[in-house]
Amino acid sequence: MKKMPIEKLFSLFNETAEILQEELQCTYLEALAETGENIFQQQIVQPEISEITKKRLEKKYSEIQLPAYKSDDIRRAYQFAILKGMKDSVQANHQMTPDTIGYFISYLIGKFTNDQKDISILDPAVGTGNLLFAILNKKEQGRRMEAYGVDVDDLLLRLGYIGANLQMQSVEFFNQDALKPLFIDPVDVIVCDLPVGYYPDAANAANFSLKREQGHSYAHHLFIEQSIKHTKPGGYLFFLIPNDLFESEEAPKLHEYLKETAYIQAVLQLPPSMFASGQAAKSILVLQKKKTGLKPPGEVLLAAIPKLSNKEAMDRMLMKMENWFEENKKG
Repeated sequence: MKKMPIEKLFSLFNETAEILQEELQCTYLEALAETGENIFQQQIVQPEISEITKKRLEKKYSEIQLPAYKSDDIRRAYQFAILKGMKDSVQANHQMTPDTIGYFISYLIGKFTNDQKDISILDPAVGTGNLLFAILNKKEQGRRMEAYGVDVDDLLLRLGYIGANLQMQSVEFFNQDALKPLFIDPVDVIVCDLPVGYYPDAANAANFSLKREQGHSYAHHLFIEQSIKHTKPGGYLFFLIPNDLFESEEAPKLHEYLKETAYIQAVLQLPPSMFASGQAAKSILVLQKKKTGLKPPGEVLLAAIPKLSNKEAMDRMLMKMENWFEENKKG
């Protein structure tokens, strides 16, 4: 049976990463980063490998010409290889944003920012870049996106940087704690699969309005505040949030902060079947940063997104959304 493009690309990433893992005595993810660099540079950049291994790699690399493949096929094959590596590594708890969510957020960005030809976009918890790349690969023809990604994990960020090169996407990456001062100008759009948990740096958390008075602050609350600070007035924020975000003991403070700084445009509950458990289920929260003369929507768009396999329900929901955009002059 003939292999599909994604299967061919995955085989290339996987087999060459395994060869380098054995040769360099490193982790699979580190080897994946090395092979990604080789593929992009079109040469083997590890001087320490043996001639036999070099010949094996060159044979594998010669079998595939990357420019012949679509960017999104490259992204998916590369992310499958990353997922394989994460199962056996210290990154096991890192959750990759599902493709369908990336595509849906891309659709929302297009609808909310349809009057802007060029936009700047930042993911402050970019990880390996899967969410950001899904959005960049789906952008409308002729539209330019100036993209930035921030992450504290240097290996994830290196994988993201190499992924951007392989997909020919221009992204500026910053390896740092995203809750520390960022050397990035405010952007038109923030997109973030919020890291949920406690933030360990109490001294830095003290600089935030959403800090907890006792104990460690919620990282996801601080990410929301930091993101709003780094959004242009009138700009949009698209967060993947836990469904219980507004039910915690710190929720009243978060409500108050959002009331002062942003307008809630939409809360879209994702199908529970997308997640491993009900507790892990998430929603998409869309905010617009306040700006002089800007008015809130007539009503907040509230919807439960059905299973994507349920075409009729999906069509009804998309029609509801189109009507909302029409009535609120967003589409």
